[in-house]
Amino acid sequence: MARIQLLSPRLANQIAAGEVVERPASVIKELLENSLDAGAQRVDIDVEQGGVKLLRVRDDGCGIQQDDLSLALSRHATSKIRDLDDLERVATLGFRGEALASVSSVSRLTLTSCSEGADQAWQVETEGRDMAPLLQPAAHPRGTTVEVRDLFFNTPARRKFLRTEKTEFSHLEEVVKRLALSRFDVAFNLRHNGRSVFSLRSAQGELEARRRVASVCGPAFVEQSRFIDNERAGLRLWGWVGLPTFSRSQADLQYFFVNGRMIRDKLVVHAVRQAYRDVLFNGRHPTFVLYLEVDPAVVDVNVHPTKHEVRFRDGRMVHDFLFSTLHRALADQRPGDQSQPEQAETLTQPAAVGQAAGIFSGQTSMGLNEPAASWQADTGYRPERPSAGAVAGTLAAYSGLYADTGKTVPADTSADDVPPMGYALAQLHGVYILAENAHGLVVVDMHAAHERITYERLKLAMDQEGLRGQPLLVPESLAVSQREADCAEEHAEWFARLGFELQRMGPETLTIRQTPALLRQADAEQLVRDVLSDLLEYGTSDRILAHRNELLGTMACHGAIRANRRLTLAEMNALLRDMEQTERSGQCNHGRPTWTQLGMQDLDRLFLRGR
Repeated sequence: MARIQLLSPRLANQIAAGEVVERPASVIKELLENSLDAGAQRVDIDVEQGGVKLLRVRDDGCGIQQDDLSLALSRHATSKIRDLDDLERVATLGFRGEALASVSSVSRLTLTSCSEGADQAWQVETEGRDMAPLLQPAAHPRGTTVEVRDLFFNTPARRKFLRTEKTEFSHLEEVVKRLALSRFDVAFNLRHNGRSVFSLRSAQGELEARRRVASVCGPAFVEQSRFIDNERAGLRLWGWVGLPTFSRSQADLQYFFVNGRMIRDKLVVHAVRQAYRDVLFNGRHPTFVLYLEVDPAVVDVNVHPTKHEVRFRDGRMVHDFLFSTLHRALADQRPGDQSQPEQAETLTQPAAVGQAAGIFSGQTSMGLNEPAASWQADTGYRPERPSAGAVAGTLAAYSGLYADTGKTVPADTSADDVPPMGYALAQLHGVYILAENAHGLVVVDMHAAHERITYERLKLAMDQEGLRGQPLLVPESLAVSQREADCAEEHAEWFARLGFELQRMGPETLTIRQTPALLRQADAEQLVRDVLSDLLEYGTSDRILAHRNELLGTMACHGAIRANRRLTLAEMNALLRDMEQTERSGQCNHGRPTWTQLGMQDLDRLFLRGR
């Protein structure tokens, strides 16, 4: 082994640059964060050759004083924190004092700035050498311009890892979009190779903020999303949540900010996935632009070199808050809350509809009071299954038809007098219900809609009854880590409420004595392991309820009306009224849409009316 020695400043900076500067997009992120921390209200970004040849960021922030310019290029030099208390309550995007030093060590950097009240701007230059900056006077308005040329010119091995100009610029553009979404009050202008890519004016108020979101995420997202704003226990979550039917094949339209900082956090991803699980098609990803505001003292942003991850002091509380807010938002959307077809460029897709209330009316001729026996045959479960009686009894209470009669909407009827789903007109090929509402034509997939209604009623009945446990004839011994065994003991009451009985037999041994009777066919050992893993990772788990709901979903699918089943107008109208009262009735259990709206303008366009 060689003798221990101190690294040279140049080599130390280049090693640090490996953590901070991955590609041109990384440089833009650091420079823009500095501009925002400096109080900029306008930022202009000029890029050439994807950012490899030139990156220039100009802002109108507070600027840097002459004596501080050279120091700004030194490692661990910052104006944003002074002591440990500041580090524990970080309120700025940057705070480590490494960005400019790292960037300057792998590029030719020019920093020009004029501070507030100064009568002269100053400029400092470096070229990747041993931090020997050249300081000279310059002409510049208040604010700062950072110019980065020939990125990685002195580290050719790293430059070889860069992708094509188009790929590098797409990463850079995405970074600018994220920061533009984080600060609506700041104007952003981006140019590439002399061509304007986008120019975003500062946004004041919700309407202008929506326009910026539409510019960045596309107008379809704004049309197919719902604005939420919820505050509880020192946490505030606001922003736009995409409807389940506006999902994506990739997780490429997901923006989550904590105190203005864009993050990608496992806890957040888990909470969002749970909230969408009941309404999202397999393999699809939800869309959202969400902002979480918390006390800076309860979130640690100093856990990742690029600050993409954070750690919450009470992760379980944050997880539960995110899940409950999004879950409620998706359930509360009603058919009447959607955008009017006349105001949208594309056909509007409904969201989940409102909260289930009390006792629901059902359709005896649809089989709602029959299913207990047939479900047992379909699923293999026996009559002694816990909650089966409660489920059958609850569904039996949903007997009797609405007093609705088949009718159309009279021409002189006001929109307020017509239900959101309208009145049934006819049935198409035994699959779709055609209905007329105040806006035009409603098309309903009757099986998918009835499946969701049945599923929500089953969940309601099961929640009232609870998950009853069933003792195992032969208890199962489970070898776990001491940490997992401690977790099982800590959450013993929670497991008991869900039908499990776990007993600790040693430092690293658990015994499963009872499992939920409804999940008697599930792999009890694997289920307990998965639940413990979730509890240790996120502080919460819903795997047991997920298994329960999967079974109830199968029951609902078997109990729903089938294709080619002829319904009377009264039955169709009863189904429409149920949809208006049932949570998440905009999607079936598998995430497929249950209905769509064709407005009069949509129909007119089909027949070229008005041309």
